[in-house]
Amino acid sequence: MYGVNACPNPEEPPPDLPAPGTLLVDTSRNNRVGEFQGLAGCYWALRPIGGGREWEADPRHVRPAPPTEQLRSHTARMNTSSRGEAR
Repeated sequence: MYGVNACPNPEEPPPDLPAPGTLLVDTSRNNRVGEFQGLAGCYWALRPIGGGREWEADPRHVRPAPPTEQLRSHTARMNTSSRGEAR
């Protein structure tokens, strides 16, 4: 079907969903950190910390952001805000 995301392995149970806004690391994109936005088919929608375009990540390649990456991301968010850039 066109326009429908098909799960690559529908027999695998999906991982538990994180709360919206949870910081996660997408290991398939060079450890890019993003905020969990919700589901996009069987993928997770993540948004960059400083704002920008969402991307879809395979939940099998996503892990929670450790405290050091969370601090780095929050600092980037504050810097973006202090410069008056849109989020």
